[in-house]
Amino acid sequence: MSFMNKDVLIKMEAEKKYPLEIKDVPPEEQAEVHKYLTNAKPDYIRMGSTGYFFPDGLKEICNKIYNMEVRPNDVFVVTFPKSGTTWVQELVWLIGNDLDYKTASNVQLFQRFPFLEFTMVLRSPKINKWLGERVETDPKLRPFYESFTRNSRSDATIFKAPSPRFIKSHLPFSLLPPTLLDTAKVVYVARDPRDAAVSYYHHCRMMLLHGFGGDFRAFWNLFINNKVDYTPYEAHIKEAWEKRHHPNMLFLFYEELSKDLPAAVRRVSQFLNKPVTEEQVMRLCDHLHFDNFRKNMSVNMDIFKHIGLINKDDHFIRKGKAGGWRDYFDEEMTQQAERWMKEKLGDTVQFPICKI
Repeated sequence: MSFMNKDVLIKMEAEKKYPLEIKDVPPEEQAEVHKYLTNAKPDYIRMGSTGYFFPDGLKEICNKIYNMEVRPNDVFVVTFPKSGTTWVQELVWLIGNDLDYKTASNVQLFQRFPFLEFTMVLRSPKINKWLGERVETDPKLRPFYESFTRNSRSDATIFKAPSPRFIKSHLPFSLLPPTLLDTAKVVYVARDPRDAAVSYYHHCRMMLLHGFGGDFRAFWNLFINNKVDYTPYEAHIKEAWEKRHHPNMLFLFYEELSKDLPAAVRRVSQFLNKPVTEEQVMRLCDHLHFDNFRKNMSVNMDIFKHIGLINKDDHFIRKGKAGGWRDYFDEEMTQQAERWMKEKLGDTVQFPICKI
């Protein structure tokens, strides 16, 4: 019996062909999005049979992600953007690391819990060009920018990181490794799409990479027509909903965390096989309380302000409110949203609050 050299196996793994379809978005569709962007205007692609919408930089790393080696002690937090990701990352990391508040305070969350597909941004030629021009215009940004990109960890660094790894992704399950759920633990968080869209709108206005210059109505129309990164929303959440009974999956609703955070802490503790006392639950809930969370320098991404990627008057951690969408939807939009949710989600995903 012969055994292959480890380097040969690694090379074979790297050369696996990407099995999903990738299509360039037609110029006229890209123009619909670009007219609202004030800064970087990337080219877009659609991926998989569902046609998920992404900047073209994902083409460079999608195969590596799809074929990455998943380890039994990996913990993933997967969400559609602006669904409580940062909140749940901090919760999961602290429980998974025996409530090590000292490290959590001293090490940025994006270093403790790196973003799997983050480098798709840096690999998108037009975004990278815009970033380079920004640094050339304001040289004092260079050390912050270089430090940020280095410490954000490239995808290759994530792949080689020591165990246990804590990994964040906004990718839908169909674009993640097929072995993921059968090998590692995954916490998926879902949020009412109206609230997610409002939060995503503010995020895209705040993040100068996006530089979204339209109003919320314009953003909502792009959102429901699948012309915002990671859409279609309904396909993303349905893929996770179908897997919610898998023993390695914990499906949480953002609304559940908002209504009863101690109960969510206990569920995460049980899921990760990390028992906590009631005293520890209360301390963790205080740590995660939004008034404290917004002031937490290790999670609020103020480094983006230092490198000129966030408007200085904005906050990465915003309100954390369930049902806040009502402040943004007029009667016509409310009825439109109800029809859209009924058509796209039907009776599949039942939100505990803010029901249709």
